[in-house]
Amino acid sequence: MADQKKIYFASDFHLGVPTYEKSRAREARLVRWLDSIKHDAAELYLMGDIFDFWFEYATAVPKGFVRFLGKLAELSDAGVKITFFKGNHDMWMFGYLEDELGATIISDELIIERNGKKFYLHHGDGLGPGDTKYKFLKKFFRSKFCQWLFARIHPNLGIGIALRWSHNSRISGGKKEWRKKVEQEWLVIYSKELLQKEYFDYLIFGHRHLPLDIDLGSNSRYINLGEWVNYNTYAVFDGNTVSVKAFED
Repeated sequence: MADQKKIYFASDFHLGVPTYEKSRAREARLVRWLDSIKHDAAELYLMGDIFDFWFEYATAVPKGFVRFLGKLAELSDAGVKITFFKGNHDMWMFGYLEDELGATIISDELIIERNGKKFYLHHGDGLGPGDTKYKFLKKFFRSKFCQWLFARIHPNLGIGIALRWSHNSRISGGKKEWRKKVEQEWLVIYSKELLQKEYFDYLIFGHRHLPLDIDLGSNSRYINLGEWVNYNTYAVFDGNTVSVKAFED
């Protein structure tokens, strides 16, 4: 890559939970991280569940996160390409972040090639075996009809209900999700099935909340980015390889 610029990947910040104070502390940590990478970042991929809830009304968005969004704007103005993935918590991103940050919004998977390496990128929700109930709900929540219905609710009520719901999410309780055996990881199973059809050097996901770097054979690796409530982990591609790292740990 030109000028030794790097590509950064991170996910599952879950800004907004479990309390305002803890979310603000996490936001400050993220701003410090963004400051630390701005000198060598060419691209930044934020791979879902950046916000624990997000919905864009025609004239309103959820309050808060101004320091985080301001730092992203600074990076964007400096030429860093920013890409947001829709997660299961913030799937209702429309055009606001595109307009304000010049960001690209990805609804599902994205395939890229950089410096001779091929990447498969996805938040990770609804992939692999199982989770049938969520897969059904995902189709409904992403439907134009559901979005139209929610937009009819006044923001004070709609965002208020959603925030109360998100405070019950598994990440807001601070409980770490323990590792399963590798062969039981749904996204590992999905990655292996995908590799039977097409080769990728790296398959990178969020969603699982565990920092994982697993050899899939044939020089392919499954990487999960972890989250920023317990781990503060991210991945970086330096032009040769991808490394999983922790910030201020």
